Amino acid sequence: MQGYNCIMVFNKTSEKVLFCKRLWDPYEGKYNLVGGKIEEGENGFHAAYRELCEETGITEENIELFHMMDFTYYNQGCYVEVYVGTLMDDIDPVPEDHPLYWLDIEEDFFDLEKFAGEGNIGHMLQQVKDYGIGEKSK
Repeated sequence: MQGYNCIMVFNKTSEKVLFCKRLWDPYEGKYNLVGGKIEEGENGFHAAYRELCEETGITEENIELFHMMDFTYYNQGCYVEVYVGTLMDDIDPVPEDHPLYWLDIEEDFFDLEKFAGEGNIGHMLQQVKDYGIGEKSK
């Protein structure tokens, strides 16, 4: 089963969330969280930090990630691990491919015309607001 990750990056004041704007399908033209593939045998935290650095230039020295939730899609043969972190300092992320944007946490993340993920982004951000950020790496 192929693994993927999504990473919610909050700015230092937790007032904004980092998104990429997709240049191609899936979700061309929509905002999506950063993330990517988990390689076979790769530790989930290692994969999250690796993808975050590849896509934004943000490193483990800039942020501590917490494992918040997982989604398993048996009908698609994949799973998604969701990580959350808040930047320790103000930094300007550097895009790999898709342009990066800071969006206000009061956005309507359930807007399917604007955001990828069939409502999952709204669900994940609401979970952070209601229940916190998850488990620290061991």
